[in-house]
Amino acid sequence: MRTYQVNGMTCSGCERSVTRALKERFGEDLAVEANAQSGVVRVSEDADPQIVVFTIDSAGYTVDEVNDPDDQRRRGASET
Repeated sequence: MRTYQVNGMTCSGCERSVTRALKERFGEDLAVEANAQSGVVRVSEDADPQIVVFTIDSAGYTVDEVNDPDDQRRRGASET
């Protein structure tokens, strides 16, 4: 899953808003995990990250950072 650091999520209602917006955009089968306490939203890798950021922004939140698991895997492989 790709990780998005989201600014402005402060409660469980925010988690539901972000999750609902993403599922409306990509479909109910999309894997989404939103955590207001950490400000992290994890979304299935098959969702286009630019559209995910746009959707989260449109829901009223700001994406500060996107962490692509492919980048982390490549970094890990180069360190061994």
